[in-house]
Amino acid sequence: MTKPAKKIENKDEEIRKAKQLPVPKGYKLLIALPEIEETTKGGIIKASQTMRVEEVGSICGFVINMGQDCYKDEKRFPNGPYCKEGDFVIFRSYSGTRFKFKGEEFRLINDDTVEAVVDDPRGYTRA
Repeated sequence: MTKPAKKIENKDEEIRKAKQLPVPKGYKLLIALPEIEETTKGGIIKASQTMRVEEVGSICGFVINMGQDCYKDEKRFPNGPYCKEGDFVIFRSYSGTRFKFKGEEFRLINDDTVEAVVDDPRGYTRA
């Protein structure tokens, strides 16, 4: 089970951190991953390796920013964009370029990697 990426209480700190993140280029999307729950539904504390596997194999994330070429190819996307900034999306497991910034994992994924948009990422896990 996952919970949405934790929010920074201080608005100025949130803005400063956002400005330090890379700006996606071309057809790439910058995705923030939800924070992994430290315990199971039954209250058992997960091993750090288990949490790492869940994080790396994550299939859900929050679209922070989109490159200038995302969804511009009308032949590939005749019905328009699959998502927009601010959406929670489901994407292929292990996809994209993974990186950590200040201890939090992010990904740069291709625009055609987005499979679906969801209202709330909690409860979605890789099968």
